[in-house]
Amino acid sequence: MIVTETKLKGCFVIEPTVFKDSRGYFFESFSQPKFEKATGQSGHFVQDNQSASTYGVIRGLHFQKGEHAQAKLVRVIEGRVLDVAVDLREESNTYGQWTAVELSSENNLQLYVPRGFAHGFSVLSETAVFVYKCDNNYNKESEGGIRYNDPTLGIEWGIPDDKKKISDKDLILPLFNA
Repeated sequence: MIVTETKLKGCFVIEPTVFKDSRGYFFESFSQPKFEKATGQSGHFVQDNQSASTYGVIRGLHFQKGEHAQAKLVRVIEGRVLDVAVDLREESNTYGQWTAVELSSENNLQLYVPRGFAHGFSVLSETAVFVYKCDNNYNKESEGGIRYNDPTLGIEWGIPDDKKKISDKDLILPLFNA
């Protein structure tokens, strides 16, 4: 496994070692001891989630606040997405900055998004199945978000405006500096 820290401290791209032969492939998608050693982060996850989406869907930017904040380990098992993490840690040197990584069923990359970040993704393929581990259980009262097209952040989602599919809930999220 190759672990590379992004420009955002504590946010890592994880590339598994894939073993291929004439039968197909095998890789270890998660090992708590290896994850903790490589990242210095807790690998204690308590909830797994999965979503399926079609081309043009943008989900996010979402986060959990306070004691219900969540770190996530995300990957794609079908299709391609542009995965985005935004640093919301006010004490951080990269506060308000974002990083994006293309995750796909071909590259098998994962992104570790620590607590204190907003997260979202756009679907670049016809369909995509997105899975993620969370280190804290979801709590509706603690959910928060930032509008996907916030001009301060200026995120390029890789989807033409006329093809973007955003939920009603995500369309009314506040702006970053609101």
